Amino acid sequence: MDFIVRASVSLLPVFYFLVAFVVLDSYKLVKFRSILLTILIGCVTAVGSLFMNSLLINLLGVDFSSYSKGGAPVIEELFKAVYIVFLIKSKRIGFLVDAAIYGFAIGAGFALVENIYYLKYLQDANIFLWILRGLGTAVMHGGTTAAMGIMSKNAADRGFTEKFHIFLPGIIVAIVIHGFFNNFIFSPVVTTVLQLILLPLVIVVVFSRSEKSLQFWLEVGLDTDVLLLDMITTGNISETKIGRYLDSLKDRFSGEIVADMLCLLRIHLELSVRAKGILMLREAGFEPSADPEIRENFEEMRYLEKSIGKTGRLAISPFLHTSSRELWQLHMLQGV
Repeated sequence: MDFIVRASVSLLPVFYFLVAFVVLDSYKLVKFRSILLTILIGCVTAVGSLFMNSLLINLLGVDFSSYSKGGAPVIEELFKAVYIVFLIKSKRIGFLVDAAIYGFAIGAGFALVENIYYLKYLQDANIFLWILRGLGTAVMHGGTTAAMGIMSKNAADRGFTEKFHIFLPGIIVAIVIHGFFNNFIFSPVVTTVLQLILLPLVIVVVFSRSEKSLQFWLEVGLDTDVLLLDMITTGNISETKIGRYLDSLKDRFSGEIVADMLCLLRIHLELSVRAKGILMLREAGFEPSADPEIRENFEEMRYLEKSIGKTGRLAISPFLHTSSRELWQLHMLQGV
């Protein structure tokens, strides 16, 4: 019973914050199974960093206390950042709130393993220590990785997704906050209280900014996609600049390839409109049912991409909306 109490107070706070992130997300952008997978990856990350920390302590010949103030923050934040980097570079994070949820889920998994590890070796510690670890250290692990994810996603939205240096500021901030926490510049109680005051404020700001960005993207993007799709389906696209541009491609590509380009553009727009419609349904409290046509559309889209080739895709890339946010919505549809 004593172990259960200590485990609860040291682990539950970080999961309460994670649940708060998910509940406050009106659009439910991150699926429950993705959150569970991310928590599991956070657990694996913690195991890996524990081994690396032990190895470096032995190699450097330093004591645990000294290493925890300088070495541990660097190793642990780098390990936790890997999965966030992968998600952003593979266009699986669409908005700031996604980055916050994924980051906090990584930190929750990390804290789960770390606190269980310390529960085993600090069995004589009083309950006050575990309260501080739960409200302080565990929440810190979630908060630093969430901050790294938010900063990196914000940089990626400005068009630098393929460059690794965009992740450095977020990683450095996470390491500095972690190091500040481990060096006890303030007492553990003061640090924990400050964290519990500031983190909810950060959550409110991130959610407010993210939802405004999402609403703007939905309104403007949906209008544009519907208008262009209507022109294609009604045959009026030939009268537009896009139609004249596609017509000019006949000098470089065969008529069949140009037709495939138009079909690819149409399917891409249909999927884009469908994705935005799903988000609107979720905001209204409805969960759309699975649509078998989506899989068929993706299969046809992949066929058309092969048919027109890399040069053909580059030729129509100005109209395909391949920003990180547009590509994210395609990943979201594939998971529906």
